[in-house]
Amino acid sequence: MTDMMAPQQANAAGQLLANDGRTLKASLRRALRRQKLRALALIAPLLLFVLVSFVAPIADMLLRSVENQIVGDTIPRTVFALQDWDSAADPVPGEDVFAALYTDLVLAEEYKSHTRLGSRLNYESGGMSSLFRSAGRDVGRFATDIYADQFAAADPAFADPTAWAGWMADPAQSGAQSGAQSGAQSGALAEALPETFSAYDGWALMMRDLKGRDPATHEIPDFVFTALYRDLAAGAVAPALPAVDVAGFDSVSIRDQFAAANDGWLRPETWATINAYSGRFTSGYFLNAVDMLIGPEGAALRGPNDRIYITLFIRTMALSITITATCIILGYPVAWLMANLPARSANLLMILVLLPFWTSLLVRTSAWKVLLQQQGVINDLLVWVGLVDTGNRLVLINNATGTVIAMTHILLPFMILPLYSVMKGIPPSYLRAAKSLGATNWTAFWRVYFPQSVPGIGAGSILVFILAIGYYITPELVGGNKGVFISNRIAYHISTSLNWGLAAALGSILLALVMTLYWLYDRIVGIDNVKLGG
Repeated sequence: MTDMMAPQQANAAGQLLANDGRTLKASLRRALRRQKLRALALIAPLLLFVLVSFVAPIADMLLRSVENQIVGDTIPRTVFALQDWDSAADPVPGEDVFAALYTDLVLAEEYKSHTRLGSRLNYESGGMSSLFRSAGRDVGRFATDIYADQFAAADPAFADPTAWAGWMADPAQSGAQSGAQSGAQSGALAEALPETFSAYDGWALMMRDLKGRDPATHEIPDFVFTALYRDLAAGAVAPALPAVDVAGFDSVSIRDQFAAANDGWLRPETWATINAYSGRFTSGYFLNAVDMLIGPEGAALRGPNDRIYITLFIRTMALSITITATCIILGYPVAWLMANLPARSANLLMILVLLPFWTSLLVRTSAWKVLLQQQGVINDLLVWVGLVDTGNRLVLINNATGTVIAMTHILLPFMILPLYSVMKGIPPSYLRAAKSLGATNWTAFWRVYFPQSVPGIGAGSILVFILAIGYYITPELVGGNKGVFISNRIAYHISTSLNWGLAAALGSILLALVMTLYWLYDRIVGIDNVKLGG
């Protein structure tokens, strides 16, 4: 007892000390730091789960919506050559670009990546996929073998793969040289013969990595000799190679070879598309998502018959708002009954509200197909009671009407439950007090009861609206062409067309719209007024 009542110890400066000898202030900071670390350790699993399952997918979606590496990775030499192309002066590039494309396509055909590139560019311009597929077959038949024959006739060393390995200073093949010497020679050769070095280096890398073969033991391909001829014809001098005068060589035009194989290579639209999407990142997916494209003169609207996404966005928002409003109209009376009926009757009504959750979503949607079709139960009932003539049956499916009906039924419980939770907390004495002061039933409801139920309407509306804009199974089955949502198009691009970039852009825009509407709701209504009860 004496120890507990003893005064706190103090140091020479007059500061209070804790039992461990530290100052009281430092001891408190240490205790608070430990509490924060323990709290962080407790929430760390949840934080990790949110990062992995929510933040990371959204970040990946945002990246995919602008990522465009396939063009630069598949035809890097062509992309580099296009930097000097003036599309205003010449709508179709010259021989240099076609020569770079020739080398790129020969290598891309070996890697089987030219088809993926064609599919990517086909999203932006029709016919690109077939153009690249045919080019992959045609480049191997180009009449460029004359260069290999002429170089071999000028000096037999050009036909020796081992000699080429030495000239190109391949460290894997030039064991007599140090790494520094090989690097210096490689740099000098790349500067002296840029096209030749790039072509040989790409081929050697493909032989080693893709086929597991030694380039020093295999015949040099024709496109390498074509690149060497172009370098030497341009006046390049390579001391490591035998001296050859190519002025008297027979030559072929690579551009003419491409034109003869497919005249699509001479279309300005082809090269405008390749050039527009040659960057590592692109705005093309987002432009497509708002019915625009990158044309020769920049961004422009698509043709009237090709504009679908803006319509889908507007339809998605309009139908989602309609479904939300319908759920409020139908769900409010049900929630009021549940909140004011005796417990036994309220529990029975609650079971009926929750009953749809016990049935598969697909089964419920399929049931609505049976009910809503023109020869279905609802139309048969209307004909039987005489409200509708047999020849004028209502069209309730494969349109927006069918989507609204089916999705209202599916999402109605998500409106009723928040409303019921809030209404259950409204004391009945408030209404009795209002009536005792002279208010009518309607005035008591509208001035006293309804304002207190608004938080439940807000909570239910957010739940229903957010769920509605993301649905795609129900609109797909009962919506037809007039009742599908933007989510159906996103699902199509993910699973069928495999245009993940466009799907990511559409998803990003949809996310931005939802966040904007959420912000507006917070500004107008106030998110603090949204309650689930209490």
